[in-house]
Amino acid sequence: QVQMVESGGGLVQAGASLSLTCAASGRPFSVYAMAWFRQAPGKEREFVAAIGRNGTDTNYADVVKGRFTISRDNAKSTVYLQMSSLKPEDTAVYYCAAGITGPFSYQGYYQYWGQGTQVTVSS
Repeated sequence: QVQMVESGGGLVQAGASLSLTCAASGRPFSVYAMAWFRQAPGKEREFVAAIGRNGTDTNYADVVKGRFTISRDNAKSTVYLQMSSLKPEDTAVYYCAAGITGPFSYQGYYQYWGQGTQVTVSS
């Protein structure tokens, strides 16, 4: 198993940048593809971005492409989500997820999930 803890969420104004961090522990981090999902109030959880085991393959939702960047540091067992040009519609709880295969956008590929971190973007 792997356990993840997200951090870095907060309240920012539209247009600002914010960086999320997901620290993992347990099984060797490098065996997992990693992803970020988010869930806004009253909405289903949706895919944001994913990264393959070695960090070279990435996948982004169209709504964040060009604004968000996912990266990972296997030596630190950490995955990051750099968010820029934030919009009020980016407001959500952001979840880190780990899966054996990836980087896919379908939630079912991810076996392990963090508790989430709140991101709120004011207009």
